[in-house]
Amino acid sequence: MSSFEKYRVHEVAKDFGLPSKTINEILTKYATTPKNHMQVLSDAELSLIFEYLTQQHQFATVEDMLRVPEQPKKPAPKAEAPKAAEKQQAAAPAAQAAAPAQNAQGQAGKAEKPDKPRVPRQTPEKRVVDTRGGGNVNLGKYDERFDRMAGAHGADTGRGGSGGKQKIGNRQKQRQQQAAASAKRRAEERDRMQKLQFEIAKKAPVKVQIPDAIGVGELASRMKKTGTEVVKALIKNGIMASLSDIIDYDTAALVAMELGCKVEHEVVVTVEERLIDDREDKPEELEPRAPVVVVMGHVDHGKTSLLDYIRKANVAAGEAGGITQHIGAYTVNVKGSPVTFLDTPGHEAFTSMRARGASVTDIAILVVAANDGIMPQTIESINHAKAAKIPIVVAINKMDMPGANPERVKQQLTEYDLVSEEWGGDTIVCPISAKTGEGIDNLLENLVVLAEVLELKANPNRPARGTVIEARLDRGRGPIMTVLVQNGTLHKGDIIIAGTAVGHVRTMINDKG
Repeated sequence: MSSFEKYRVHEVAKDFGLPSKTINEILTKYATTPKNHMQVLSDAELSLIFEYLTQQHQFATVEDMLRVPEQPKKPAPKAEAPKAAEKQQAAAPAAQAAAPAQNAQGQAGKAEKPDKPRVPRQTPEKRVVDTRGGGNVNLGKYDERFDRMAGAHGADTGRGGSGGKQKIGNRQKQRQQQAAASAKRRAEERDRMQKLQFEIAKKAPVKVQIPDAIGVGELASRMKKTGTEVVKALIKNGIMASLSDIIDYDTAALVAMELGCKVEHEVVVTVEERLIDDREDKPEELEPRAPVVVVMGHVDHGKTSLLDYIRKANVAAGEAGGITQHIGAYTVNVKGSPVTFLDTPGHEAFTSMRARGASVTDIAILVVAANDGIMPQTIESINHAKAAKIPIVVAINKMDMPGANPERVKQQLTEYDLVSEEWGGDTIVCPISAKTGEGIDNLLENLVVLAEVLELKANPNRPARGTVIEARLDRGRGPIMTVLVQNGTLHKGDIIIAGTAVGHVRTMINDKG
């Protein structure tokens, strides 16, 4: 149906001068769907009604339809009656004489009236419907409708269609206004949904990843909070910090949870861990390596003197006050097998050095003076070795001194879960004298046997990986590091990464030069 005009059942019935019930009966009989008087008719339904109501006015050709029928001649007016009775009587013979003439005139009028056009046999292919008939039917309304339809398709019918064009323009304008209003409603609905989603996301807890150490400003940025809020939370917990200060994970996690954030621990991979090849070595690539032995004990119990006797050197004479100030590293051939010794300070000021030395070694030698027994730094050395989970070999030194009592030392060792093999335990205890050399061979033999039991192996055909034992700045040679290579091989010219320091190996020397 055309989108420009809509005709309802009662309007068509009014135009044809028929009740709406008649139109409904026609539609019910020939159409598919019954209609009521207010329903809109389609083009097909309108055509059906036109054909049905005008089927009595059909012509064979268009010329017959357009031919204007001749109007019948009106009969002559009758003679006026005589005004008086005497005139009627006088005119009676004349009226009788004129009667035949009038009859003849009437017959002549009947003869002049055109006969009804003959309707030829109907041919559906050339049927033309005369919509001009029908007596009281007003079809001008539908002519205007078809004119507007033709004008909309670009056909010039010659009829006036300005009203239809104006109506079409108004409807187009109305559609544009409706489309604009619909677009505005959709935009408002979209904005409302975005605001709602923003509010929901704002109320949801923020997930924040916190590393082991983080700045206060960075923490505020990750939590999407202001720096003032984070600083206030820190002050509330008794921590005075500014935006540039660094706080640990526990403190940052506490503040984040107080501010309604969900905390996750961020594992930070260091540069060394990314660069170092952590692949596992194949069994056929591994070769036996020298054990690393750390010598620990209380100050002035003879640790350096023991190593001097083993190395056939006199390092203790060069130490300030005879006290070791740093960790010394030495490699000694014991019974044909190389053994690396680390000499740690025994003074209480060098606790971190002793802990670092114990964490990178395979075996610990605990030197105890036979005349002093267990001392504070001795206990500390025992704890470092146990924390590093390395076997302990006890060397009871100064057996040549008067008042030496090794049994008392063994008794004291049992208090720290170090029971000698002689007493049914698994701790190797060797009485020695670093001055005379007594029992040192037995100590070295036990070290070699213990190293064989541990089956220490490494892959020499890979980049070196180890631990920096000590580092210092020499006035003549520049920065110097004491490095313990635990796997791989270090070559001259290799790049070294240690923490934030980066450099290359210019030269390598050992304890022998």
